[in-house]
Amino acid sequence: MRRLLLRNSVYSLIFLLFVSCKTYQLTDVKPISNSEKTVENLYFSSNEDYVYKCQMDIYNNHVSGILILKKINAITHRVVMTSDFGNKLIDFEISENDFKLNYVLPDLDKKIVINFLKNDFQKLLKEKYTVNESFENDLSNIFYSKADKKGYYLSFNKENSLLKQIVYTKGNKEKIYFIFEAKKPTFAETIEIQHKDFKINIKLFQITETESETE
Repeated sequence: MRRLLLRNSVYSLIFLLFVSCKTYQLTDVKPISNSEKTVENLYFSSNEDYVYKCQMDIYNNHVSGILILKKINAITHRVVMTSDFGNKLIDFEISENDFKLNYVLPDLDKKIVINFLKNDFQKLLKEKYTVNESFENDLSNIFYSKADKKGYYLSFNKENSLLKQIVYTKGNKEKIYFIFEAKKPTFAETIEIQHKDFKINIKLFQITETESETE
């Protein structure tokens, strides 16, 4: 059954890659002078383990498990995903420019699945951004960072200065939304990854100490 679901998911991903995205444009904002030269996503900057419950919806197929992320050196994180029963699904090391696959469950060993995880986590774990333009509205300071045809819009809450959203664009088309809920700059309690060009949605929820003790 699991093999069939995974195979159907891969076929669906291939089909949905051809679905076009709409152009991304900020609304109800005003430009401001570039007071910041760089901004950072510090949610995975600590050397401690980041442990989340993970829920993935891939074209109407639901997968859940435990996700563990750990910063192993200045530029590299290790990411391990297990099933709810503790069976390892995938294990890889990743930085902005490198990717090393340590293990993958045979049923998941599909090029398109590996590339989707690689691309998502490289963007999620990217830490530093050069600011090209700055904007604001009543609630947020928004910084735009561009490299070639890729763009990132980082929105920070004015009240607490915490990062609450990253919008990734390519060729001015919206591609992925990263949405954060956090109480401190080095840890997000919840993270949602929403793809706009095909039906993939990933949700990460903080595992509390009580939950860790009972699992």
